[in-house]
Amino acid sequence: MATGTGPRPSDPGPATAPPPAAPTGRGAGGVHGPARARIAAPHLRTDRWWLAPAATAAGLLAFVVYSTWRAFAGSDYYAAPYVSPFYSPCLAENCAPMKGGPNWEIFGSWWGLSPALLILVFPLGFRLTCYYYRKAYYRGFWASPPACAVAEPHQAYTGETRFPLILQNVHRYFFYAALPVAGILTYDTVLAFRDASYAWGHMGLGTLVFVVNIVLIWAYTLSCHSCRHIVGGRLKHFSKHPVRYRLWSWAGRLNARHMQLAWASLFSVALADFYVYLLAVGAFGDPRFF
Repeated sequence: MATGTGPRPSDPGPATAPPPAAPTGRGAGGVHGPARARIAAPHLRTDRWWLAPAATAAGLLAFVVYSTWRAFAGSDYYAAPYVSPFYSPCLAENCAPMKGGPNWEIFGSWWGLSPALLILVFPLGFRLTCYYYRKAYYRGFWASPPACAVAEPHQAYTGETRFPLILQNVHRYFFYAALPVAGILTYDTVLAFRDASYAWGHMGLGTLVFVVNIVLIWAYTLSCHSCRHIVGGRLKHFSKHPVRYRLWSWAGRLNARHMQLAWASLFSVALADFYVYLLAVGAFGDPRFF
């Protein structure tokens, strides 16, 4: 006679209960496929996991709205000696004259749109294809996935193997284009050590804004994964290439802060543009330190 108190082998207890049936129909793909664990709940997280992607989406959306307004404005981007980083270098004939500034009239009078549209494609292309920004807007806007351990709503995943996401592979080439742009912005920062009459040896609040901005832009650019691979990738023996190893080490330290540098430089470039805009519309005068 059996004396145990547990369920009989024929009685399905909690440990042997069959898992819930997998969804069928429209929601049967993706994480609900036959090869995935059959969990009825959309996720098992109890924290506020949605805050991070929501904040990311809000921050990026705010920058997109602001930069679009400023890029298409075509005005109020120069207040001597400062030029907005959105408009430098100015490549059209309809640019505001900037003494000693980056005026390169490559595009003639036939170009009637804002000159910012000729140059912003390079730094924006560099950021849009950046590894961190991919993660940011994939999660923030496309919910692919919205957070760790939270299923994405898509039934299929093709990664970056199809159009348009396959274009993300041009990131390295945008990095090459971003380098001269950062160099030109460095030149603009040097010009910011002039006063409104172009006399050298002066520093205003705008100069400080430009110095902070260019430091963050270079830090973000050099912390790029492509930069790290270019300076030290494909090397079999670091000991035979001490210079490249040192550069690779520096890039690696910056790369560890790539996310923070991405956000800081995004904010600083918008701040630099907005500061020039306020000066150009006469909102206030540039405070001088010396």
